[in-house]
Order: sequence, then structure tokens, then C-alpha cells
Amino acid sequence: MVLLLKCFALVLLQIFSSACLSATDFSKKKILLGGKEVKVEVAETQDQLQRGLMFRTSLNADEGMLFVFKNEETRFFWMKNTFLDLSIGFFDKNKVLVDVQEMKSGKEVNEMLLPSYASAKPAMYALEMKKGWFDINKIKIGSKFKFH
Repeated sequence: MVLLLKCFALVLLQIFSSACLSATDFSKKKILLGGKEVKVEVAETQDQLQRGLMFRTSLNADEGMLFVFKNEETRFFWMKNTFLDLSIGFFDKNKVLVDVQEMKSGKEVNEMLLPSYASAKPAMYALEMKKGWFDINKIKIGSKFKFH
């Protein structure tokens, strides 16, 4: 009986996960930033912007998520259901890097205690990468990305 319940729970989890993922399929593009080619999943719909990298357990080198907003303003991110430590770069409407921050994983943290990471300046784009990626690749404030 316990085995049957576990199997049923796994099937429900698969169905739920598939439904969530299909509602937020991300297009894939390449950008050039600081001489590096970066493969990004693009979040631009409201569902995609809200989901972001939630529930991911790994992220390959030089791969990340690019958030594309309709306008330029101060942006706020938090790490709800995000299992990886991440670096985030905020870019203005001209695709110029205006701020970089390190964000701590939200796993095992009560939602009410999660910090909010605000861009230091208005931003229209945000790029989430593995923790430390901007430092490791010497990507500095003022760097500009372009679609490849």
C-alpha cells in the first residue's frame, strides 16, 4: 500500500511539473557579453518572469536566464523556490550593465524571510548566471550585451 501511494505521488508530481513547465517554455538565444558567448533562456511573458530559474538544481557554465521587461525601472528579484546561488546583472534599456549582485539560494528559507534584491539603477534586462560568473569572467559595470 505504501509503495502504491509513493508511485501515485510520483505520477502526480510528474503531471504537475509538466503542466508548470509547458506553461512557461522559454525560448533560447545567444548573447555576447564581454567577449563571451552566453546561451540564455529568455523570460518575457508574465508567467516566465515569475517562474525564472525556480526549481532548477543545476546550471551549466555560460548558460543562464535573461529577463526582458517592457520598460526600464528599478527591478526587484527574490529567490523563492530557487535552489541555486546566483549572480544577477541588471542592464538598462541600452543593454549596458548597471549593477551586479550575488543572490543566496532560497532553499530551506521561510518565504517571509527571503531577501529582495533591488537593482541599484533602473533596468530593462536582468541576467541570472551561476554564482560568481560576472567576477570570474571579468564582466564590469558599463559592459554591454548584444544578441548573437
